Amino acid sequence: MSTQPNIVLILADNLGWGELGCYGGGILRGAPTPRIDALAAEGLRCLNFNVESDCVPTRSALMTGRHPIRTGAMQSIPAGLPQGLIPWEKTLAELLRGAGYATACFGKWHLGDTPGRLPHDRGFDEWYGIPRTTNESMFTTTPGYDPKVVPLPYVMEGQAGGAARELHVYDLEARRRIDGELTGRTIDFMRRHAGRKPFFAYVPLTQLHFPTLPHRDFDGLTKAGDFADSLAEMDHRVGQMIDAVAELGLADDTLFVFGSDNGPEFRRPWRGTAGPWTGTYHTAMEGSLRVPFIFRWPGRVPAGGVSNEILHIVDLFTTLAGLGGAAVPTDRPIDGIDQLDFLLGKSAKSNREGFVFFIKSELRAAKWRNWKMHLVWEVEPNDGPIHLESPLVFNLLQDPKEETAIGTEADINWVRSPLRRLILSFQNSLKANPPIPPGAPDDFLPKAAS
Repeated sequence: MSTQPNIVLILADNLGWGELGCYGGGILRGAPTPRIDALAAEGLRCLNFNVESDCVPTRSALMTGRHPIRTGAMQSIPAGLPQGLIPWEKTLAELLRGAGYATACFGKWHLGDTPGRLPHDRGFDEWYGIPRTTNESMFTTTPGYDPKVVPLPYVMEGQAGGAARELHVYDLEARRRIDGELTGRTIDFMRRHAGRKPFFAYVPLTQLHFPTLPHRDFDGLTKAGDFADSLAEMDHRVGQMIDAVAELGLADDTLFVFGSDNGPEFRRPWRGTAGPWTGTYHTAMEGSLRVPFIFRWPGRVPAGGVSNEILHIVDLFTTLAGLGGAAVPTDRPIDGIDQLDFLLGKSAKSNREGFVFFIKSELRAAKWRNWKMHLVWEVEPNDGPIHLESPLVFNLLQDPKEETAIGTEADINWVRSPLRRLILSFQNSLKANPPIPPGAPDDFLPKAAS
C-alpha cells in the first residue's frame, strides 16, 4: 500500500443533500444512484459536511483552505474581468504537485479565466473543461445574444507551462456531452500515471447545474425528465471512474472523495431538493450549507460509517495536503483543520466544532455543535434578506428545518455565548489579516505578505 495514495476528488455541481439514494433520494427523485450508494457503503458517509453559498466561494475554499472572505473569490463576475484567485494564493494542486503528484483538473474551474489564473497555471499539469460555468451554454440560443459584446463560451484545455487553447464552443449540445468527456479524460490520466507516480485527479463535474441536460445516451432513460436522467448519468460517470481504478489494480491505493459544491438548484424546471433541510444555495439555510460527502479508502477507512460530526470544505485542503506529504503554508491564515484521524475512523469526533458563514462580504450565520445562529434571514434566494436586530438561534437536532427559533429562554440562551465568541474570533482574524479585495490584480499582495 502506497504511503502517498492516489486521490480522486469528484465535486458535483449544485447537487442537493436529498438527491442521492444514500441520502434519501434516488428512486424518490426518479433515478436510482447505485454506484454512488455503493461508494458510500464502502466508506464514510457524512451528514454534516458544510460548504459555501455557491460555486465560486466553495471552489476557492477547497483550493486554498481559506474562507472566501479572505481570498476575495466570493462570487462569479463576467468573463475576462479580474476574478477568482490571485497568484499569491497557494492551491491544493500546487502543494500536491510539489510533493511529487501528477495533477489534473477535468471539469468546471470557476476560479479565474485569464492567463495566469487558469488551472494549468495554478498547480495542475493538465486541464480540460470550462473556465466559468455551465449556464453559459445557453448563450448561443438566447434571443438577443451578441458575441461581440459577451464572448462566446468555450471548452478549453491547457498544459502546465503553455497557453490554454479554445477547443469548441460550449453550447447546449456540448453541455450534454461534457461530463462523459471529463470522465474519459480522467480515466486516461489515471492510466498514464498508474504505477509511475501518485496522481491527484480533481473532477469538478458539471451535473446537476442548470441547464440540467443529460448526455444523449441517457436522454429519456428514467422516464422522469431531464433532471432525473442527468442524475442517472452522474451516477454512471462516477461508476466509470471507480471501475477504472479497480481495473488498474489501484483500489487499495486510491482515496475517492465525492461531494458537492453547494445546495440544490432553485430554478424551474430544474428544481433540486435538500431532503430534510430547508432552502437552496445562495442562502444561509442548512439546505445551502449541507451537501453529500463520501470518503472511501479501502483498508484504511472503515466501511459503512455514518457521522453527523461537523466538517467544512476548507478541511479538505489541510487534510489532503497532509495525506499527500505536502506542507501547508504558514505565512497566511489557514481555516482548514486536519481531519484525517476522524475520516480514518481513529477518532469518533471531528476536530471542528463550528464555523462562520458569509455570503459575499456579509456575515450571515454561524454554526457551533448542534446550534445555528442567523444574523441575516433569507430562506429563498433573492427573497429580500432581513437584517436581524436580534439574531435567530436554532437547535438543529430538535428543529432541522429551522422553523422555530429558541428566543430568549433562560435554559437555552447560554448558547449565544460560544456562537458570539466564534464570530468575534474570526472577525479579529480579519482585522489582523485584511481580506484580499474582490477583483484584485495579479500583482496584489496582502498586507501581511507585503
